[in-house]
Amino acid sequence: MRKAIIGGTGIYDAFDQAEAKTILTAFGEVSYDLVNVEGTEIVFLARHGKSHNVPPHKINYRANMMALKMLDVDEVYATCAVGSMNASFTPGDVVLINDFIDFTKHRIQTFFEGDLDKVAHVEMTDPYCAVLRKRFVEAVMSTSVDYKGEAVYVCTEGPRFETAAEIRMFKHIGGDVVGMTNCPESVLAKELGLCYSAVGIITNWCTGIQGDHIEGHQINESVLKNKLMLTNIFVSILKTQSKEKTCKCDHSLIVV
Repeated sequence: MRKAIIGGTGIYDAFDQAEAKTILTAFGEVSYDLVNVEGTEIVFLARHGKSHNVPPHKINYRANMMALKMLDVDEVYATCAVGSMNASFTPGDVVLINDFIDFTKHRIQTFFEGDLDKVAHVEMTDPYCAVLRKRFVEAVMSTSVDYKGEAVYVCTEGPRFETAAEIRMFKHIGGDVVGMTNCPESVLAKELGLCYSAVGIITNWCTGIQGDHIEGHQINESVLKNKLMLTNIFVSILKTQSKEKTCKCDHSLIVV
């Protein structure tokens, strides 16, 4: 089985000597790279496209996740740029996503749309694989990355940023960070039985938290600060032999 990295904003050029490939799924064609990491072949998928020209609400999430399944991937390590509404998480910090609240509006959330004889549900006790999260924590502790712990991710539709009123609501109901891509990506991964984890790079304060307008250069600077170190952490994880898993990610689908 293979491992994969889904790269978000600013992570596309982190690997050298990548071999460009495409694969056709039932949901569309997907471009990806094969990367050799010290003898281990890794699948790298650029979530927004190589040119970063696909907005979050237009990403073909089903095609992306099905492509990974077809490529025999069973472990997915995702990165995402996020805004912070938690005073403990400042721009430049790195957090590990452990849960989400979904505020997307128009995205297809499932592979199962009534084409089975029964109804399919996906179990969400662990939205992000506990085993992969543990591996990341073990790897990050030996680095200088400003890792601040786990966070609840609020996913919005995008592509606009959120209003101050929305951020106050998200904070009130338990959100720590805001992004636009983890839903339905994480849900689709669970439907396919993939182990999925996501690392958030804090790029900015959310609207209304610090009073300043969000600037593009802030986002780029925060990503650049952590890109190389995160890449090294992923390489450290990916080149190690996977131990027997104790998670239940491959048994998350419930058909009734």
